[in-house]
Amino acid sequence: MNVAQIIEAKRDGKELDAKSIQQIIAGYADGSVPDYQMSAFAMAVYFQSMTEPEIVALTKAMIDSGERLTWDSAKPSVDKHSTGGVGDKISIVLAPMLACCDVEVPMISGRGLGPTGGTLDKLESIEGYRTELSGDEFRSVVNWCGCSIASASAKLAPADRKLYALRDVTATVPSIPLIVGSILSKKIAAGVDALVLDVKWGSGAFMKTIDDANKLADMLVTVGNQLGTKTIAEISDMNQPLGKMIGNAVEIDESVAVLEGDGPDDVRELTLLLGSKLLVAAGTEPDQAIATKRLQSTIDDGTALKKLAEMVEAHGGDLSRPRKRATSHPVTSIESGVITRINTDRLGLAVIEMGGGRKKIGDPVDHSCGIEFCVRIGEQISKGDAIANVFCDEKLAPLATNLVGAAIGIGTT
Repeated sequence: MNVAQIIEAKRDGKELDAKSIQQIIAGYADGSVPDYQMSAFAMAVYFQSMTEPEIVALTKAMIDSGERLTWDSAKPSVDKHSTGGVGDKISIVLAPMLACCDVEVPMISGRGLGPTGGTLDKLESIEGYRTELSGDEFRSVVNWCGCSIASASAKLAPADRKLYALRDVTATVPSIPLIVGSILSKKIAAGVDALVLDVKWGSGAFMKTIDDANKLADMLVTVGNQLGTKTIAEISDMNQPLGKMIGNAVEIDESVAVLEGDGPDDVRELTLLLGSKLLVAAGTEPDQAIATKRLQSTIDDGTALKKLAEMVEAHGGDLSRPRKRATSHPVTSIESGVITRINTDRLGLAVIEMGGGRKKIGDPVDHSCGIEFCVRIGEQISKGDAIANVFCDEKLAPLATNLVGAAIGIGTT
């Protein structure tokens, strides 16, 4: 079957065999399948979806497009991944905490996708931080300080590396088969023993309903375990931003605040929940209560913050250097009432309009842009109260403040 026939079969809703899936993914990885054909295939998958065997085959093909890492340490290797959210900086907080708890954390992360921010873009707001490491460099950092957050090397799931960027600009991001294949191919290829997945639902997530989030979580867990990695999932709410800061440099600042014992409660609580479940899954701790106490102790005694600084240094950065933040512009309420809803994805899109994300492959990112979001659903506000502060270039301030203001729903109850 040639590539056009594979695309045609999926377009028409037919189930593909593993050989056909392997053929198109391997071809895309080696360049024999061009972007325009893979775009057509991704759109066909978006509309027709895939069966469980197809998704297993897709994920395996993406893993097999490159090398697999192995780890020699006696410690379990673990990882965490979010399906995408606005203000979600959990990975940056959790990785160093876990590395203080007798596990290794080889964390392969991604860039911004649609309205959701990317962990790598956030880390690159730290001057000097290198996200692009070779396999040997990645292994060396993990061996030295216990954790590393980096992009997949050119040899690790290269098919996903290309498809991830393509999906972002072809409106094929919110597809369960493509999400599962993307997430699990990187994580399993990185050789982790246990993986916890934070599956988001709501206005700021790819899965808009909790039912869809449950479907995605079930498929991730099923495929991950079938392919040999202990995989668990947690459903979390993304109907409002996680924490107060949205963007790149501002989210690094908030992550540091959490590890200093400050920062928003919702960030700390979700970090502890995901981390405790992961330590239990890895067999490091007997139950969640004990695991939670151990993780909290890494904040209380400062070891997690020290570990983050060590990891940043190993990647070529300096966590102690101040990060640039663009000029602040206030957003105030035009009426009194109660915050009834937040179109969270619009906040992520507002950051993109400011230059803090990408509209097409290769766009530069202004790491100094972002939003400090000051209200939560259910809060009472008065006309003129602060809703947010927008950090951006002066000429973009009118657009950015309007976008942020329009994302808020205000009612009487």
